[in-house]
Parts: sequence; structure tokens; C-alpha cells
Amino acid sequence: MEGTQEQHCGPKHVPEHGSLLVLALLAFAVGGTSGLLGAVFRLVLERSDRFRDAVIDWAHGKETYGFALIIGFSAIATGLAYWLVRKFAPGAKGSGIPDVEAVLRDEQLPPPLILIPVKFVGGVLAMGAGLALGREGPTVQMGAGIGHFLATAFRRNQDDVKALLAAGAGAGLATAFSAPVAGAVFVLEELVRQFDTRITITTLCASGSAIAVARLLLGNGPDFRLEPLPYSGFGTVPIFLVLGAITGLLGVAYNHVILGALAAADRLAAQLLSGGVRAVSIGAAVGLLAWFGPGLVGGGDAITQRTLAGGDSLMVVFGVFLVRFGLGPVSYAAGTPGGLFAPLLVLGAQSGLVLGTLFCRWFPHLAEQPAAFAVIGMAAFFSAVVRAPLTGIILITEMTGCFTLLLPMLLACFAAMAVPTLLGDPPIYDSLRRPGNAAKRSSP
Repeated sequence: MEGTQEQHCGPKHVPEHGSLLVLALLAFAVGGTSGLLGAVFRLVLERSDRFRDAVIDWAHGKETYGFALIIGFSAIATGLAYWLVRKFAPGAKGSGIPDVEAVLRDEQLPPPLILIPVKFVGGVLAMGAGLALGREGPTVQMGAGIGHFLATAFRRNQDDVKALLAAGAGAGLATAFSAPVAGAVFVLEELVRQFDTRITITTLCASGSAIAVARLLLGNGPDFRLEPLPYSGFGTVPIFLVLGAITGLLGVAYNHVILGALAAADRLAAQLLSGGVRAVSIGAAVGLLAWFGPGLVGGGDAITQRTLAGGDSLMVVFGVFLVRFGLGPVSYAAGTPGGLFAPLLVLGAQSGLVLGTLFCRWFPHLAEQPAAFAVIGMAAFFSAVVRAPLTGIILITEMTGCFTLLLPMLLACFAAMAVPTLLGDPPIYDSLRRPGNAAKRSSP
């Protein structure tokens, strides 16, 4: 009896997941490939943004002809991005992060390899047209696709396939924001939501190699330039808690606007407009906005940089915040490739700057710089919407190179996460992944 039990239990102690060394080597390959692809994607997006701005500048001298050209350009590019997704890889639309989570939870099958070029080209077309979407969604899903492809090509078992898929996703996020630690933490906190030794090892390997390769093309500096900020005093604790609580309410509102935009797009597609017409219409509307305000459209990195630098007046920042608060969800409803993170950071920086400026006026003894509130607002808004505070704190710290605001970020993220949790508002990716949700059908 005992012998039988030993024979039965013995294999459980034998490593069936393959060699950890081989897995680590594959993780380096996944990360390096994801880093290279993600870096090229970022460079192409930067070129497309400059091209769009140059065309708009040229078109302003052509009056009516130029006006029609800009609207038509944006509409056609958005429609083409939608067509590529619908024709070749329906799973490539939207962020892609809910899809990666669903695959890791065995809720859907891994995507086909063709998703990678469709995500790349479709993302460039959509974001180049001016849609307020983030580059991280495509890089995360492309990285996951690379991880799955290499894992299956080398005949790894199911556990290793999932580990490499998750590692590729983390490498994609790391490359999107030049934030290797945030990429690794994102996998553990958001994608798998547990600490698994093999996934941790592969994710660290992949994120590190991704950044090593990406920096050959992108450089070594953080994404945002920021003047050094001092440590915050103890007397600012209540202010940061209030900032986090208000940001939590804004996050709840933003989640509802995203889901409402997706549900409205679903209804229009079912009753009046096909998905293609909807995408073209949204593209035309974005082109119209770009004609009057070229700086309002696109992913928003330039807006975030101006906000952190304090380059705009308070009224301008508040006005741009209102525009972007609606533009992001409408852009996401077009059904093209594109993520949510970068637009979130724009709104977080702007809301933090507005609130921080008001706090500094009301309480001049705080001796805080408004830019500090903008940085903290980015992490708080991310936490309120995504509900991944550790990822948010580390991500913003790596993107700004500011390590003096960790304590206020912790306080603000606590409040920003507590408010929507108490209100019963689920994280945005849970809502997008939930079966039967109208948003799910619009953004798989």
C-alpha cells in the first residue's frame, strides 16, 4: 500500500515542466524579439505622428481642400485599420490585454500568428490617424503572441507556454513605456494575479532582455523629462488622500464612459451603422478635431509632457482634460487596435495638476510644486481605472525617473483604489473581459 502510494506520488516531485534553463533562454529570446518589435512600433508611431502634424500644417494653407483632406485621411486610415482587424484577426481590436488575461485563464484560445502584423499595422493606422489610443495594448498583445509562438515552436508543455506568453506580454509593456520593472510586476499583479516562481523568472528575463534591445533604438532616458522634486512633508498626507479619493471618483466615471461608448457603438452597429461605417465616422470626427486642435489628438505623450512641465495655463489644462476624457472612450469604440494606458496617463497628469494647483493656492504653506501632484495623479488615476496600484506606482516612477514621491503615491493610490472598490465598480479589464458584456463584444 505504501509502495503503491510512493509510486503514485513520486512523479509529482519529478520536474515535468521542462528544464528551467531552457525556459529562461526562451524567455530571453521572447523578450529580445518583443523588445525589438515594440521599439520599431514606437519609432513608426513617432514618425506617423510627425507626418500627421506636417500634413495638417500643410493643409491649413489649402483652406477647404485641406480641410476635406485631413478629415478624409483620418477616416480612411481608421476604416482601413478596422478592415484589417475584421478581415484577418478579429482578436486584434481593442487593447488586447483582456484577451491575454482570458488566454491565461483558459477562457479562450491563443490568437493566431497573423494577429501580430495586423496589430502592428492596424495600430499604426489608427494612432497615426489621431485616435486617442495607447501603444501599450498592441505591444502587450504582440509580445504575448511572440511568447506563444516560440513556446509552441519549441514544443513546451502547457505551463511553459503560459509562462512564456505572460513573459512576452510583460516585455511588451516594458518596451512600450521603457519600464522593465513595471512590465514584470504587471504580469504578476494583473495578468496572473499570483506569485508563481517560473512565471516570475521568465517575466524578469523577458522584460530585462526587451529593454536591453529596445534601448539600442530608443535610448536610455525615461519617457518624460521632469525637474527634480523634493520629498513631501508629513503635513501633506491629508492632501494626497483627498487627491486620491477625487481621482478614484474620476476613475469610476471614466470606466463608465468607456463601457457606455462601447455599448452605444454596439447598438449603432446593430441598428444603423455597420462596424466599418462606425470606424470611418469616428475617424472623420477625430480628423475634424485634429484640424482645429492638432495637439489634442493621438496617444497624448506630448500633452503629458507639457502638463508635467507646467507649460499650459490651468484653464487650458482643464479644457484639454474634458476633451480627452471623451475622446479616449470614443476612439476605443472604433474597434481598431489600441490600448488604454497612455490616455489614462494624460488624464491622470492633468487632473493631478489641476487639483494640485488648487491645493497650493488654498494651502500655500504646503510648499509643494504642482508638478508633484501631476506625477501622483498619473499613478492614482491608473490605480482607479485598472486597479493595479503597484504597477501604477512603479510604472510612473520609471517613466519620470522621480523616486522622491513614493510615499504620496502610495497614499493617493490607496484612496484611488478604495473609492471605486467601495462603490462596487469593477476594474476596467474585468469589465471588458466579462462574458455577455456589451463592451466585451465591441472590444474582445
